[in-house]
Amino acid sequence: MNIMKKLLLILAGTLLTANTQAQNSGYTIWFDQPNTLENRAIWLKASGSGYNPDKEWESTSLPLGNGSLGANIMGSICAERITLNEKTLWKGGPNTAGGADYYWNVNKQSAHVLKDIRQAFTEGDQKKAAELTRKNFNGLAEYEENAENPFRFGAFTTMGEIYVETGLSEIGMNDYRRALSLDSALATVSFHKDGVDYQRNYFISYPDSVMVMKFTANRPEMQNIAFSYCPNSEATGKIQADGNNGLLYTGKLNNNQMRFALRIHATHKGGEMTVKDGKIIVNGADEVVFLITGDTDYKINFNPDFTNPKTYVGTDPAETTLAMMKQAAAKSYEELYRNHLADYTNLFGRVQLHLNPHAPMTLQYPAVKDLPTYQRLARYRKGQPDYQLEELYYQFGRYLLIASSRPGNLPANLQGLWHNNLDGPWRVDYHNNINLQMNYWPACSTNLDECVLPLVDFIRTLEKPGEKTAQAYFGARGWTASISGNIFGFTAPLSSEDMSWNFSPVAGPWLATHLWEYYDYTRDKKFLKETAYELIKSSANFTVDYLWHKPDGTYTAAPSTSPEHGPIDQGATFSHAVAREILLDAIDASKVLGVDAKERKQWQHVLDHLVPYQIGRYGQLMEWSEDIDDPKDEHRHVNHLFGLHPGHTVSPITTPQLATAAKVVLEHRGDGATGWSMGWKLNQWARLQDGNHAYKLFGNLLKNGTLDNLWDTHPPFQIDGNFGGTAGITEMLLQSHMGFIQLLPALPDAWKEGAVKGLCAKGNFEVDITWKNGALEEAVIFSKAGATCQVRHKGETLTFKTGKGKTYRITTENGKLKKQ
Repeated sequence: MNIMKKLLLILAGTLLTANTQAQNSGYTIWFDQPNTLENRAIWLKASGSGYNPDKEWESTSLPLGNGSLGANIMGSICAERITLNEKTLWKGGPNTAGGADYYWNVNKQSAHVLKDIRQAFTEGDQKKAAELTRKNFNGLAEYEENAENPFRFGAFTTMGEIYVETGLSEIGMNDYRRALSLDSALATVSFHKDGVDYQRNYFISYPDSVMVMKFTANRPEMQNIAFSYCPNSEATGKIQADGNNGLLYTGKLNNNQMRFALRIHATHKGGEMTVKDGKIIVNGADEVVFLITGDTDYKINFNPDFTNPKTYVGTDPAETTLAMMKQAAAKSYEELYRNHLADYTNLFGRVQLHLNPHAPMTLQYPAVKDLPTYQRLARYRKGQPDYQLEELYYQFGRYLLIASSRPGNLPANLQGLWHNNLDGPWRVDYHNNINLQMNYWPACSTNLDECVLPLVDFIRTLEKPGEKTAQAYFGARGWTASISGNIFGFTAPLSSEDMSWNFSPVAGPWLATHLWEYYDYTRDKKFLKETAYELIKSSANFTVDYLWHKPDGTYTAAPSTSPEHGPIDQGATFSHAVAREILLDAIDASKVLGVDAKERKQWQHVLDHLVPYQIGRYGQLMEWSEDIDDPKDEHRHVNHLFGLHPGHTVSPITTPQLATAAKVVLEHRGDGATGWSMGWKLNQWARLQDGNHAYKLFGNLLKNGTLDNLWDTHPPFQIDGNFGGTAGITEMLLQSHMGFIQLLPALPDAWKEGAVKGLCAKGNFEVDITWKNGALEEAVIFSKAGATCQVRHKGETLTFKTGKGKTYRITTENGKLKKQ
């Protein structure tokens, strides 16, 4: 190799390192030590809580994703280990050995038992009512794989792992850095060894449907690597050469014969490359780029054929991955990265948050910004302020939603998109009793409404199966779903007789409220008319039919539960709060579209006669129909505060007595819990407009419910707490759920100065806010739909008409709001 080429390569490597450092200078999660390879392919079938033995993966890996394909970067030296996921790779469904009849035979025909249960409640025989519910309102499918053969509910499972052996060791290695830039969705691994600077770049592109891996160094001929793939051990498949520069793995899951494929394409500069024995081997190269595409044959189906075992089976993934690879391989690394960056930053860059930007760093740690993230988190746990770490956590939630929920695939699941075992905690499923819903709390308010569309599609898959569940258990019109869902339209309760977690008739209506939420933020009338309304209407009709119309004229949810907590009841507050929300949504939607006046009248009648919220002997908002709350109970679920958040029927502005009662509940439950629960309480304290208490919950979530890579932990890792945390911070700064925009409703004393740009409010407004010395300085409101705008701040209200595409500046003068 001539001297000029060597110099150019060294210069290119130096520039690449500088560019990456510049990209990582914003919001970055990083580690200064490599992971080991001790836990390669520890693929376990989870039981119970799904303890994960691979703590490095859980707490120190870096997640990448494009909504379909996911990866975790481990950053080992001698061999890079990358876990892979494709969000639709699921066991279970009608294509298991039992076939369609077996799969769909999961609903008990129990509607006729309702009269006996309600008669028992009338007679005061709680024990009989509970026993009848336990025996008749569970389902026929098991939740544990070893309890049923074939296993029909299924589980999200790993696609396998990639290993890139480097021929290097950690001996003599220094300046190690494994980083994830939230600003660019680019992960990098860099280190210095034997006089050479090595760097690896990773990203997963949504526009080009490909994962890209680039291995470089600042000296030529340093890349001596071998790429191999270890597939899911519960699959049968083969790996073969794909031309002279690639590999193709095609396999089928043993449980349901779901086909999946992984296709790898490699290019190199300098050196030699061979494809042999299932490996891509490169020697003496200056640079190596790997492209990876993955897919399954899953087909989303909004109108499944209940007699066809292949109703969710679509295109051969060997074909789809080939098409994706042809498109991607025709582009250079630079073009792929530009496409990725433009697509990603269009979403991520919409919101900026700055908390106490001029606050000095502590004298003990003047360079705190330069500390690895886990060290900053350790300092924070000891009470050291770090407002940029709080910003980082906030933006990480937005990053995770972009990475795990993009149009064209399913919504984010219990772990978003990332999973490294054959089975995982709670099957890594779609938990419909808060977890799935919490994943989407920050979507619209933080300007990521596109990310809601996978949830919309998922809800659409539940409608037809959910109609069967509604009819079987309640003799009801419409559709509903139960606690646990999969990608194959599963809406029934599971076989367990533990109704504390396995019975929630209003799980479907709760999901349906997200359809109105999306409309209310976007004001997309076409979406409401063509997609959302019939689902909302059908859900409201189910709610009307499910509720017990008692002889005294009231309506109550009998039987009902407070999910994962307490007894079977004849009117759990949670169920009533959800019923209120979906009925209000249906009423509003029908008014917007000018349809269904007759149904609207019925919905309003039921709403007007629904058993009201009740305040108990401790001054608390009662959780059940009887005053049996225990003030020493610190259970993680606070279901009965649904009306406070995420609903809007309890508010310190409109129902101050109920809001005070809700506060008593939160005080009783305490400020600790699992990660996601602290995220929910954070939102509820923000809705109570207690900024300091909300900030305490945020601090507890970050200190006690967050892993070193900033993933939420239940434990184990469960992603909903990240989304709940980001949503809660937004609620502290902006609220619009009560029909008006409220500025800084729960600003804590700790955030003396700050600015947030790009938040969204219902009515299709975009809002920027700045504050100083704890007081509003100005708000800039951009009207996207031309709706009337009402702004509220510290008891003052300002209402004005807006023009579509117009911007308005709001300030305060002598305590009064002023529009400029």
